Amino acid sequence: MTRIGIVLGTTRPGRVGPQVANWVQRTAREHAGTEFETVDIADYDLPLFDEPRSPLMGDYEHPHTRKWSAKIAELDGFVFVTPEYNRSIPSALKNAIDYLYAEWTNKAAGFVAYGSNVSGARAVEHLRLIAAGLQIATVRTQLNLSLISDFESFTTFVPTDRHTATLQQMLTEVIAWSGALAPLRAA
Repeated sequence: MTRIGIVLGTTRPGRVGPQVANWVQRTAREHAGTEFETVDIADYDLPLFDEPRSPLMGDYEHPHTRKWSAKIAELDGFVFVTPEYNRSIPSALKNAIDYLYAEWTNKAAGFVAYGSNVSGARAVEHLRLIAAGLQIATVRTQLNLSLISDFESFTTFVPTDRHTATLQQMLTEVIAWSGALAPLRAA
């Protein structure tokens, strides 16, 4: 069975990301044969990168890194749910990504972003560049949500049918690419 992690990319108090991740999780249930799991980086208590060796080595000293490594290694693909902070991704997400290398490679990813002016588009563009460096195949379809028009009072997410259709397309692409990359992961 294909396993996709819905990576919640912010740890900020009062964040709206959990609402979006929960919606992704509920919507994903329609994809039979695929298991979806929300992976909240806040649950891993990762300090600013503190491993003495490069993630390329895969030799982790700290228990928090080994726990994070085990979770990411067991997944076949990802849906990153991220806000846009200062025209990029949150530092907590970048830090969590930078802890690992091989655990990310030869997997697929899609993106659900949210923000004000450009609905998280710049965060996704940065994530695409980071993903390329980790050999993560990113799908074309992405979902960009506006804090102004897709959230009531900037805090309560209200998805529309248009959002659901776009999410379903993106999930279909992530599942297909995750399956296509399986032989590379097995090697």
